[in-house]
Amino acid sequence: MVGIKDVARQAGVSVGTVSNVINRPDSVAAATRERVRAVIDRLGYVRSESARQLRAGRSRIMALLVLDMTNPFFVDIASGAERAARQAGLGVMLCNSAQSPAEEADYLGLFAEQRVRGVLVTPADTTGGTLRSFARHGIPYVFVDRTVASTDACSVSVDDVKGGALAVRHLLQGGHEGVVYVSGPLHLPQCQDRRTGALAALHEAGLPPQSLLHIEADRLDVAAGRDAGARLLGMSPRPTAVFCANDLLALGVLQTLYAAGVSVPDDIALVGYDDIEFAAAAVVPLTSVRQPARRMGRAAAELLIEETGEQTAQHEHRRIVLQPELVVRASSLTG
Repeated sequence: MVGIKDVARQAGVSVGTVSNVINRPDSVAAATRERVRAVIDRLGYVRSESARQLRAGRSRIMALLVLDMTNPFFVDIASGAERAARQAGLGVMLCNSAQSPAEEADYLGLFAEQRVRGVLVTPADTTGGTLRSFARHGIPYVFVDRTVASTDACSVSVDDVKGGALAVRHLLQGGHEGVVYVSGPLHLPQCQDRRTGALAALHEAGLPPQSLLHIEADRLDVAAGRDAGARLLGMSPRPTAVFCANDLLALGVLQTLYAAGVSVPDDIALVGYDDIEFAAAAVVPLTSVRQPARRMGRAAAELLIEETGEQTAQHEHRRIVLQPELVVRASSLTG
């Protein structure tokens, strides 16, 4: 491999000058700077980030660990985080826990080995055990899409209780007297909070909690939504309104209903959550509760950059809670 000494020798300058060209170009005369850059291009020199990190004592890489990279919602979070990181001269290592606490623990171990600058994480381990273990390494982390009461870390989330209430209130206003809630695993706080909001909307309308029926899927993906759709078809009496904990579940439900000849929204009104790009493009455009995912990712990255930057001593952990928005489309507009 070509090293910095090779560049210095070919350019006829010191190693320190080459370093300045790379890191502080304005401190080097223009003619010398261009000569060194020409040699760098000719030799194909790439600086060693690990060596730079050892000298500087800090990495330029932040890690982002999400629950499911097949979900466009998390792709949007990653996009927002990446833009903030680039503007700060940093890169993002993107990893997928696949909703597995064991895989989350493995990745956190990798981040500790690599001494990343910090971690943005949507936890799969809702007990917090893996992050408590990770905290001993002294690497900062920020919760994404998760509200935490702890003052040990920052968090950026959406008010999911309000989002659940928006979805079910909309269905009730359409004349439905009960709703089926299709959720992912209820150990996930997001699924719990959206259910809490749904119950609050029922209470507000003077309806008993029993008016909310519940189908719990084992995952938050389209395949799980198709399975939930089959369970809906087996219900008697068949429900007229369904609220899904995310859009992937809702799209799976829609596929099953469409294949069975059940009309959405005439027979069953359907509402999702997240407002991913595919929601509007579905065969029946999907009503959904929009989460500002890119804004969430960007805000989380900015908090981590602030915590690990020059003003670390002045940083205070904060909780940012963003507001959801109901986007009404054809899937819930009956009559």
